[in-house]
Amino acid sequence: MNQTNNSNNLSPNKWVDDYADYLFNYAVVRVNDSNIAKDLVQETFFAGLKSAKNFQGKSTERTWLVSILKRKIIDHYRKINSKKGQAEVRMNFYDNGENEGSWIEERVPQSWNNEAEKTIENRELKSQIDKCIDALPEKYAMVFRMKTIQEFETEEICKELDITPSNLWVIIHRARTQLRNCMEKNWFNK
Repeated sequence: MNQTNNSNNLSPNKWVDDYADYLFNYAVVRVNDSNIAKDLVQETFFAGLKSAKNFQGKSTERTWLVSILKRKIIDHYRKINSKKGQAEVRMNFYDNGENEGSWIEERVPQSWNNEAEKTIENRELKSQIDKCIDALPEKYAMVFRMKTIQEFETEEICKELDITPSNLWVIIHRARTQLRNCMEKNWFNK
């Protein structure tokens, strides 16, 4: 198979065998309809083929396909939700700790719809998050990136770093606490 530098880790001819079941299970839990889930997985594979040249190899092939599927699921809900239906779609803003909760989509701050402003703010936010991750102790940063950004499985991380699952979760908890403190100090209170 002729491959470009960016897509040298992709094997589209194996996607159905290797990832279809996983992606289907991921989608069906989120859309609660097997036919829609099948369609979303097909759209994911098609989008993956179309954008294979953009694959940079910074994540696993499966993680990359899951990120495409996530966008397809979001697009699906955007299409089917009328103004009335938006109250049913919730967007997570914290998923642990005392701040756990979600926004109802129709109550998300409307200023976020300005694409230019959003792009600038996202770049600045990403830069600050990267700085906060870089400020973590090396092992914390490595575990945090592997688990939350690269979406490695717990077993893979434990084997790679020779740590126990309970140790991994302690590190993740401490990393999140330090990241939250750093972001509150350097982003939210600026």
